[in-house]
Amino acid sequence: MQLPVMPPVSPMLAKASRSLPEGEGLVYEPKWDGFRCIVFRDGDEVELGSRNERPLTRYFPEVVDSIRDHLPRRCVIDGEIVIATDQGLAFESLLQRIHPAESRIKLLAAQTPASFVAFDLLALGDDDLRPRPFGERRALLAEALADVRPPMHLTPATTDPAVAAQWFERFEGAGLDGVVAKRVDLTYRENERVMLKVKHQRTADCVVAGFRWHKSGGVVGSLLLGLFDDSGALHHVGVAAAFT
Repeated sequence: MQLPVMPPVSPMLAKASRSLPEGEGLVYEPKWDGFRCIVFRDGDEVELGSRNERPLTRYFPEVVDSIRDHLPRRCVIDGEIVIATDQGLAFESLLQRIHPAESRIKLLAAQTPASFVAFDLLALGDDDLRPRPFGERRALLAEALADVRPPMHLTPATTDPAVAAQWFERFEGAGLDGVVAKRVDLTYRENERVMLKVKHQRTADCVVAGFRWHKSGGVVGSLLLGLFDDSGALHHVGVAAAFT
């Protein structure tokens, strides 16, 4: 693999906002509830990088196949891996994919296939697009993915805050997290919280079922949260992170 942007890449991040930001030069997108993923493709070579720079490639073989079928032959694309069901997005099904047994992964890939939602373009061909403004990157991404078909998707985007507010209300039942706002002049800044996110506020008394170490090591990076159902079974409901 030889691309102008090589793995690993730490994705650009968002900081929380209490309300939907408004103003000139903002683009709004739905906030997907899945695994953040940066796709690296150089011909038949494909790598999937996670938010913490760890490889996801082996866990989503059906996504790798779809990338080879639908995405440009040489590209680096930021997006989200999601699993959609009749009830909405299923984050718990994503967690089940992180499994050591290849046979189990293949079974789950057939039973609950994942999709990839693209929302930023870091490289295309021989061009590193990270120094270019987001508005330009988004236009190039839309052009590159003009004929893309499921399970590959281009995330919706709007400059109208009223439409973004409708998304925020309407998409909650589908399992989406909220809305992200980006400046059109924003260059791609790795591992910096330079976007804004408005998330749905939900409260619950949860069980801490596990934790993950922070990528820097030595401290806890996130807590895995669960709730018991009426039969006493514990179900994953989310992750708590960004705490001190």
